[in-house]
Amino acid sequence: MSAASARLALGGGCHWCTEAVFQLVKGVIRVEQGWISTPQLPGESEGVIIHFDPGVVGEAELVELHLHTHASLSDHSMRDRYRSAVYAGDDDQADRLRAILEELGAGLPRPPVTRVLPFGSFRESREAIRDYYRRDPSRPFCRTYIEPKLERMRRDFAELVDGHP
Repeated sequence: MSAASARLALGGGCHWCTEAVFQLVKGVIRVEQGWISTPQLPGESEGVIIHFDPGVVGEAELVELHLHTHASLSDHSMRDRYRSAVYAGDDDQADRLRAILEELGAGLPRPPVTRVLPFGSFRESREAIRDYYRRDPSRPFCRTYIEPKLERMRRDFAELVDGHP
């Protein structure tokens, strides 16, 4: 990873979906898919770590995409497994992320359930399910759940899209 790269950990929906969404973004260098823990809550939740070039794409743009590509307004019963969160590595990043969420939330129909949480640890998914969409976009799960998110990105966030995952 170059000195100009940064990272952001996110959780929301299925990590297969989140991985594919952020693999499509300009300036994203790498997406790690797996399970994230936070000291504030028990257990792990599906999530990704995005390694990105902040000279190309910023935290605010990544958080905005995140809010629009998972059920960020819904506090559904699966939130233990699919925690809607942005994970901060330190207090400065937590402050930036809270400000970003507050600003973006003002433009939504209701406040997002997405929280800023301290990053605890990351456990990468097993090799067989990494790059899930890239390995076989014709799978029923990919066509049903991932492709509609990618189409929305191509339509609503075209300036951030960098080809196909």
